[in-house]
Order: sequence, then structure tokens, then C-alpha cells
Amino acid sequence: MINKKFKDSVFTLLFEDPVVLRELYCAIEGVTLPPDVPVSINTLENVLYMDVYNDISFEIGGKLIVLIEHQSTINPNMSLRMLLYVARILERTVEGRSIYSGRKLTIPWPEFYVLYNGEKPYSDTEILRLSDLYENPQIMGLPEKDRPLLELEVKVININEGRNKDIVDRCKKLSEYSAFIGKIYANMKQYKTKEEAINEAVKYCRKNAILKEFLELHATEVLNMLLTEWNTEDAKKVWYEDGLLDGREEGIEKGQNIILELLEQGMSLEDIKIHLKQTDNSE
Repeated sequence: MINKKFKDSVFTLLFEDPVVLRELYCAIEGVTLPPDVPVSINTLENVLYMDVYNDISFEIGGKLIVLIEHQSTINPNMSLRMLLYVARILERTVEGRSIYSGRKLTIPWPEFYVLYNGEKPYSDTEILRLSDLYENPQIMGLPEKDRPLLELEVKVININEGRNKDIVDRCKKLSEYSAFIGKIYANMKQYKTKEEAINEAVKYCRKNAILKEFLELHATEVLNMLLTEWNTEDAKKVWYEDGLLDGREEGIEKGQNIILELLEQGMSLEDIKIHLKQTDNSE
């Protein structure tokens, strides 16, 4: 099957401006950086997600920041995904320089963040550590180290409306984005379809000067992006809950390509579920 063209998300479209990214980073870290501090975006394609881009990677002031927006349940393996991501980034960073020479190389200081705005309850902040995924060496009769020799920490920040206001309110775009997503969630309880909920949220936000210019410019894109993203999330739940997709990388990629194609053909999730079951039974 031919791979579909992977799609940007509203998050990446909104925050792809270096000026906005600088403001966002300052809000997250509670710091102030002068406007002449350069921001260099170096986001990779198709590393953390295989359907919609929710990640932004950029360098600022000698730091390498990997930032992800997450609208579904936080994945406990996020620290491992970040490790794979940053390895690819660093590989590209040192490209053309010999890592085998006697000269010491310098690389940017890495930091990892997840901005959570899903519907399920989540604490204000959490730290996900790579070491939480390690097997216990004592089970195999090996001595345990005082600390892991390879560690990576991911800070998860809840940006839903009313959460972490000290962070959200320091970045106007982040505050308005949080309000926009919050309005969509509220509308989903009132309207029959996601499309209606999103459309009404767009109208409300434009009327009330919430992401007004952005939504006026990208209203149709925003609708398509969010519908694709949330429908894909719902579809993935179907795959795993019904055991229609194994955990292998090739199985996940094949399944996502199939599901995206069926969604774009206008097939409902219930019909997709039936289709996948029939396909699975015939193999």
C-alpha cells in the first residue's frame, strides 16, 4: 500500500513561527529571552507519529527543545520515543563532522516537553523517565546500579483550560489555543458530530477574538486537521481494543495507512471496524 502524505496538525501550524516558539519556550521555563536570540526549527518527519505531525523540534540559545502536543492518553513510552527522536536530530546536527576524530564536539543541551490537552483527567505536571521502562537487573541476578547510566526525562504539562495558568497565561497563543480546544470539547457534549462542534468553536472564537486572525486564515484547514487527528485516534482505539493490530512497527504503519485511506473515503468508524474484522478473518 502506498503511504499517505502525512499531515500537519493545528498545533504545528500555529506554533511554526520562531517568534511564537520563543514566547512559548519562555512561558514553559518561566524565563525572559531577548528577541534577538535565534530560534532554528529542525523538526523531523514521521518519527514520533505516523499519521499527524504533533511535534516541533527547535534550537534556542544552545538548547535543543523537542515539544509535543498530545490530545489522547499520555503514552507511558514517550521517553523512549523521545530518545529515538533526539538521536535522529543529533545525527543530523553532527552530519559532516567526524565523531571519530580526536577533537571534542559540542551538541545542544536537550530538553523534552509534552503539552497535554486531552479530555481524560491528568495532573498539572508529570515527569516521564526512560529509567521507568528498564527491566530490573536483579531479576536476572545482576547487581543494580545506583543510578541508570542512560536517562531521559520528559516533562508533561497539562494545558487544558484552568490548568497551569502561570504557564499558559505567559504565552498569548498558547492561552488562546487552550481556550479553542476547550470550547471544542464543550461543544462535543452539545452537538451530534465532531464537525459541528469544531465549526461552532471556530465561529465562537472568531467572534470573541480568540485566535481570530489564525482561524480566519486557516478555518478550513483547522477543521480538516482536527477531524483527521481525532478520527484517527478513535480508529486506533478500535484496532487495539479488538486485537486487530499487533504491536509490530510494520503492523502499526500498515494499519494506519489503511485506516487513513478508509477515513478519507468517508467510511464511518463502525464500518471500518467491520471491514478490519473481515480482513483479519480472511487472512
